[in-house]
Amino acid sequence: MLINCVLYEDGKRLSDIPKEAISDHVGHRDRFVWVALLDPTREELDEMAAEFSLHPLAVEDARKGQQRPKIEEYDDSLFAVLQTIDNREDASGEPELGEVAMFVGRNYLLSVRHRARRGFTDVRHRCEREPELLRHGAGFVFYALMDAIVDRYFPVLEHLESALESAEEQLFRGTSSRSKLEDLYALKRRLMLLKHAVMPLLDAVGKLQGGRVPPVCMGTQEYFRDVYDHLMRIDATIESIREMLATAISVNIALIGISDAEVTKRLAAWGALITVPTLIAGIYGMNFDFMPELTWAHGYPLVVALMVAVDATLFWRFRRAGWV
Repeated sequence: MLINCVLYEDGKRLSDIPKEAISDHVGHRDRFVWVALLDPTREELDEMAAEFSLHPLAVEDARKGQQRPKIEEYDDSLFAVLQTIDNREDASGEPELGEVAMFVGRNYLLSVRHRARRGFTDVRHRCEREPELLRHGAGFVFYALMDAIVDRYFPVLEHLESALESAEEQLFRGTSSRSKLEDLYALKRRLMLLKHAVMPLLDAVGKLQGGRVPPVCMGTQEYFRDVYDHLMRIDATIESIREMLATAISVNIALIGISDAEVTKRLAAWGALITVPTLIAGIYGMNFDFMPELTWAHGYPLVVALMVAVDATLFWRFRRAGWV
């Protein structure tokens, strides 16, 4: 569906225009058109491709969705794909994934959202409040949208850090179990979703702020440098959390091994306590006529006392060693 189709001139909003009139305005040098689509149909995207003269390969990628984050240059235009990640409001902890494809030309910007719940109305209002920056045209709008998407990664990152801290606090409380290990792996999987959204953008955004800059981004390099700095900070934090998660998983596995060893020691100790009287009783339970102490009047209480004494000694030694 069509969310917005707005015409701007000299950094100021002129009016909303029908989509059929887009091609009448994109040829004006001092004007640009900003269009937003949400989960468009094939026919809607084909209409926009005709109005903006979009490259068919880029249109095909936007139509399919599920693309790897990237920024590609087609003649004097850009095609970018960014992944959106937002925290869910429920208690599942699973992030909400979406995708935004952007077509950027000298006089237009077309954004296509797939499965993205949050829109970019705040970005549009921010740009319209700063006409001196909006005069840069589609290049500045491209930066503003990208900056908003990247900034939305920070709350997700903070949520992952809080989850890791909680997992570390629980790590040494109670006994280590399979459920704790599963929680750590689930946290690592969510972290890798963010990693896959950020890592491909580092090289792509780096090309927009230095070296050969695409024509549509000329004059806005310092803004893309700010986005690149944010991506670097996020990537560094992801690597730090990733290392801590690996350590936490290793510690949990080690604690499980220690717990199993403690159980084994306890079983061995109780087995030894049971074995001694069983051994003595087994010897005297053999059906032989000539055995020592069989005719003693106090033989039975002496053997029982021996069993108790040996077991008491073993129990005392095992208790000192922490086995029981």
